[in-house]
Formats: sequence, C-alpha cells, structure tokens
Amino acid sequence: MGICEGQVIIVTGAGRGLGRAHAIELARQGARVIVNDLGVARDGSTASEGPAQNVVDEIIASGGEAVANNADVADWNQAAAMVRQAIDTWGNLDALVCNAGFLRDRMLASMSEEEWDTVVRVHLKGHFVTARHAITHWRNRVKQGEEVTARVINTSSGAGLMGSIGQGNYAAAKAAIAQLTIQQASEWERYGVLVNAIAPDARTRMTEGIFYSSDDVTEGQFDSKSPENVSPLVAWLASRECDVSGRTFEVTGGQLNVCDGWQHGPVQTVGKRPMRAEEVGLLVHASINAAPVPEKVYGAE
Repeated sequence: MGICEGQVIIVTGAGRGLGRAHAIELARQGARVIVNDLGVARDGSTASEGPAQNVVDEIIASGGEAVANNADVADWNQAAAMVRQAIDTWGNLDALVCNAGFLRDRMLASMSEEEWDTVVRVHLKGHFVTARHAITHWRNRVKQGEEVTARVINTSSGAGLMGSIGQGNYAAAKAAIAQLTIQQASEWERYGVLVNAIAPDARTRMTEGIFYSSDDVTEGQFDSKSPENVSPLVAWLASRECDVSGRTFEVTGGQLNVCDGWQHGPVQTVGKRPMRAEEVGLLVHASINAAPVPEKVYGAE
C-alpha cells in the first residue's frame, strides 16, 4: 500500500512536466487522481484535451484510477465544477495539488499589460480559486460534524523566492503564492487542512531553454533535474503522514530544504523620540549591515 492509499487528489496542470509526474506518483502511491490540464502551449495558447487524457490513460494502464479534467483553473465556475467532479466521482476530496501555469517572459520595462495579467491570473488566481472551492467543501464537512484531514500543495518557484531577471510577472506571482501558503495554513488549520508549497528545480518545457537543456542529460546517468525527483515530496505532503503546515520547500534531485520567508531584521532605534530624516540613512545602513546578505536574483550580473 502506498502512502496515499484511497485518497482522492486533484492535480492541476497535470498533462505534462511536473504535474504529470505528480499525478503518476500519487496514483502509484494509491491515490485516485483528477488529472487537470487545459492543454495549452508553453505561453498559454492553443488549448487541447489530449495531454490530460494521455496521463489518465497512462495511469489506468498501470493499474491506477484517474479521470481527466480540462478546466481553466482561474475560472471560478470551472474550478468549482472540477472540485465537484472529484466528489461526484469518488465521494470525497482529500488533497489539492496546484501546479498549473505558463510563461510570458519579458523584461519588466518592455512587458505588456496582457503579459502581466495572463501570467498572474493563471498562477496566483488559479491557486486561489481552486483552493477556495476545495476549502468550501472541507469547511462544510466540518460544520456537519465530520473530522477532516485534508492537504493543499501549492507551487512556488525559485524565481518567486529569489527573483529572476526577465520573469517579473512570473516571479511576482510565485512570491505571492509562497505568502498565500502561509495565509491559508494559518486560516485553515481549524478545518483540518495542512497547506505547504514547493519550489521545484526541474527541467520541464517551462524551464528548458531558459535554465536547462535536454542536452545536459547523459544517457544512463542519474538525471537530477527530472520532474520525477520532485514528486515524492508532493506525495508525502499530500498524504496523511504529513504533519507540517505553512512551509515552502525547495526540491530537486535527491535533496530538499525548507525556505524561510520574510523575517524581522535587526532593529535600530533612536529611543523614545521621533526619528529625524537626516539620521534615517545611518539607521538603514546599520540594520542592513547587521542582517544576512540577500540571495542573488537569478540572472543578475
């Protein structure tokens, strides 16, 4: 028996890359999986039902249980119907893995309003909307006197934690998702819901050509950037064995680490009197000098 035996789990953006790897691993661990994917290209264009159904066929061929869903995760009504599909199909929902997204990369000084809006919509709003409908289901069950054990796994990014040159829209959305995770964890613990996030480092169609190339892989050697290396963490976070909440984990081949968010830095004070503008600079630099050095933005000189 796998660690997710009998659970019903939705995975968004599961037609390719990381989402596909998550869906297959969760099914291998005994979960029944809603495989959601709008089937769009890397930039969000040209929707297709094929990718989601292909993953479903693969899971079923391996003896697992899965059904396809082609909802736009940032559409309120479609996301609600996706949650309802899980409940109608298998009678419950135990976990939600939010993974769907695409890129419209450009330097901020040249980025269009549409490029900003579409990326923030699919990543940030897509995380909120799907989880909003899931928590409604879980909260209603609690109000009816049931004991709920549920999980949400969000997908942030190294770009969201550290920044990434030429990906300002994506980085901003992923940073917001890391904070959304903390907010959800704090508000939803009372309903039996644990919420965590991952910041995966893997070679997918979203990262290939930007950070990684398929030419980097040597046949027969361990592929540390394979998406399959990330999915065991997702399976554990989705399982009833998970006992942490409100944390974000960087994960890549064979390793993981927890990441801390904003912390209160060293305080510099002028005592019990108003601060004067001419002394602010000294206080700012004293606090900075006593604080840890920030991580470098990806792609910065």
